[in-house]
Amino acid sequence: MIIRLATDADIASVAALRLRAAEEDAAEPITDPGYAEEFTRWWHAERSHREFWIAETDRPIGFCCLVRVTRMPKAGQPAGAWGYLSNFFVLPEHRDAGVGAALMAALLKHAEEHGYPRVVLTPTKRAIPFYERAGFSPAESMLLRPTE
Repeated sequence: MIIRLATDADIASVAALRLRAAEEDAAEPITDPGYAEEFTRWWHAERSHREFWIAETDRPIGFCCLVRVTRMPKAGQPAGAWGYLSNFFVLPEHRDAGVGAALMAALLKHAEEHGYPRVVLTPTKRAIPFYERAGFSPAESMLLRPTE
């Protein structure tokens, strides 16, 4: 298995994995004729502040994304950024084989190398044990206000 940063050549693979994740959440196949084109537009618009990792064997089997959130400059302190982990997915037939752990290790290494003081995420209930094994813990200082 190889873990590597995704490039523009991986757009279709990441889009396909993202679709599989959505289908798993929906518990049924999803037909969306414009999805590939919409995903490609989104990728190019968002790519400058996101890093994607792909796990692959003979084909892509998982991916994750780290969004770089750049902090507003503050007098007397160096500028910096933190990471928001999103869209972590491994194909069901490759789970419990270390794929997720390898993706997580690559993402966290990147965050550390780039001086991110923290990585945050909003997990599903099902994923909480996985993130806890990776060292994540509840952040009780965060508040949320839906806009709907």
